[in-house]
Amino acid sequence: MRMCIGTRTRHAKRDMVRLVLHEDGHVVVDPTGKVSGSRGAYISKSMAAAEAAIRQKKLEAEFERPISQGDSDAILAFFEQFRTI
Repeated sequence: MRMCIGTRTRHAKRDMVRLVLHEDGHVVVDPTGKVSGSRGAYISKSMAAAEAAIRQKKLEAEFERPISQGDSDAILAFFEQFRTI
């Protein structure tokens, strides 16, 4: 079980998407869960959870650094596939 940083709820690892702070300082989506990185965080497969994590600056708190607009946009673009109608 992992905790979603957007909703603070627990889910099975397969129901989550991992985000990694890459060596170059960018936060990237790690859909396989195997990308190496110094820090990782999990968000449930939900557009609302991703939006909450970014809007409430939970990613910045988790990674202890500002998240660029480009990284935020890329994360939201990835999570677009999980938007519910």
